[in-house]
Amino acid sequence: MKRLTPVWALISAAWLVPAILAVVNAYAQGRLNHESSNPWFLAWVGGDWLIYGALTPVVFLIARRLPLRGGVLATHLVLNFLISIVFCGLWAGAGILLRRALIAGPDGAMTWQFTVSWFFTTLPFGVAVYFAVLGIEHATYYFRVVRERDTQAARMATQLAEAQLGALRMQLHPHFLFNSLNAIGVLVRDRDIGGASRMLELLSDVLRQVLNATRVQETTLADELTFVRNYLAIEQIRFADRLRVMTDVDPSVLTAAVPAFILQPILENAMRHGIARRSDAGVVTIIARRDADDLVLTVSDDGPGPDTAPVTSGVGLTNTRTRLSTLYGAAGQLTLARGPGGGAVATIRLPYRMMPSTSSSV
Repeated sequence: MKRLTPVWALISAAWLVPAILAVVNAYAQGRLNHESSNPWFLAWVGGDWLIYGALTPVVFLIARRLPLRGGVLATHLVLNFLISIVFCGLWAGAGILLRRALIAGPDGAMTWQFTVSWFFTTLPFGVAVYFAVLGIEHATYYFRVVRERDTQAARMATQLAEAQLGALRMQLHPHFLFNSLNAIGVLVRDRDIGGASRMLELLSDVLRQVLNATRVQETTLADELTFVRNYLAIEQIRFADRLRVMTDVDPSVLTAAVPAFILQPILENAMRHGIARRSDAGVVTIIARRDADDLVLTVSDDGPGPDTAPVTSGVGLTNTRTRLSTLYGAAGQLTLARGPGGGAVATIRLPYRMMPSTSSSV
C-alpha cells in the first residue's frame, strides 16, 4: 500500500526542534559556566541531531520492509533491534566525522577512546529514537488503512443504499403502470374514447417524469406534488365522479426535500382500500406542514379504514418505510392508522431540509 511521502519528510524536518534546543542549551551552559561558546562547537551540537533527521527516511523504508505485525512479529522485532544498533553506530560515526570537520585542533581529534565513548553515549537514546520513528511509521500505516477501509465501507454502503432504493422504486412503477393500463382497457371496452385518450396523455406525462428522475433520490415537495397531481388526474378518470381531492399545503415547505415518488404508493393505498371500497364519492386529503425540525406529510381518506391500527403490511407501505429508513434512519417514519372520524390516515415524518426548487406551483 502506497504511503504518503510528506509523513517521513515531516518527521525528518521535526529534528530541527531538538537541534535548535541543543544549541540553545550548549550556549546557555557556556554562559552559566562563564565560558566562551565556540560557534563551530554549537554548529556540531545542532548538526549532530540533524544527522538522524537525514537517517529518518531510511528508518521508514526499513519499517515498511520489516513491519512489526502478523506472524513475523518476533523475527522482525529482533532484526529491527539489531538494525537500531547499526543506526546508532552510523549516527555516532557521522557525528564524530562532523565534529572533526567543524572543530579544528585537539578538541576535534578522532581518538579511539572518544569514538567508543560516543557510541555508547548514543546507544540508549539512539535505540529508543529508532523504535519511536518505527512506531510513527506503523501508526501512519494503520491510520491510512483504517481511513481507506472506512472510505471504502462508506462508498459501498452508499452504493448499496442506492441499489436498494432503486430496486424498491422499480417494484412500485410497474405496479402503477399495470393498474393504469388496465383502467385504460376498461375505458376502451366501455367506449369512453375521450377518457381513454386523456388517461393515455396523463400516463405519458407521469412516465416521462419517472424516467427523467430514475436516479434522483430526493426532489422538492413542489415537484412531488406536481407528479401527484398528474397521478391523481389519472385516478379521477378511473373513478369518474367518485374521487375528490383536497390539498392543504403550507407554501413555505414547497422547497423542502422529500424522497422522489414517496406519496404515490400512499395514495394508491388510499385508492385501493379507501375510495374503491366506497359505493359513493370519497375524499382524499393531502396535508403538508412543518413541525419543528420535521416535515410532516399526511394522506387521509374517508373510506372504511383499516381493520386494525396501526397497519404495517403491504408492499407499498413496506417499501416506503424501507426507503425512509435508508435515507433518514430512525428520523424517517411512516404510520398508518384509523382516522378519528373513520377512514385511514397515513403520516410521513422526515427531517426538514431545504433544497433548490424546480417547480413552484401546487
